[in-house]
Amino acid sequence: MSSTRTTSETAPVEALRLDRQLCFALYGAANRMQRLYRPLLDALGLTYPQYLAMLALWEQSPRSVGALGEALDLDSSTLTPLLKRLEAAGLVSRTRDPQDERRVIVTLTDAGAALRDRALTVPEQIFCQVGLPLDELTALRDKLKTVAS
Repeated sequence: MSSTRTTSETAPVEALRLDRQLCFALYGAANRMQRLYRPLLDALGLTYPQYLAMLALWEQSPRSVGALGEALDLDSSTLTPLLKRLEAAGLVSRTRDPQDERRVIVTLTDAGAALRDRALTVPEQIFCQVGLPLDELTALRDKLKTVAS
């Protein structure tokens, strides 16, 4: 058996080129976005996943862990440790639902609600760093939401 490959077997297949992959473009964009967010969120004492959870809670609090997980598209095994860290930081409280002990309710604390004011500038700072016009960013976001659903 020969280990020599013909040119047609080793030539790049256009469909398999890395720079043609949607998944790789999304991966690179997601990594860049997280790098842009990191210093802004460090100043707030939040990681990127914690920031997303806080965004959801700033929209609606209290919320059950299940509803929060649904909003963030995270399962409870991923969300629970994140919420424990937010609780240890004094930003949220977790309590059992008195009507159904299986449900855990997450509520913003006063400190968690106050952090919202400090976070108000984050979206604008990110917008400035990305450097695309607002209408293009809005269209991109909407297209990505369609892909994600």
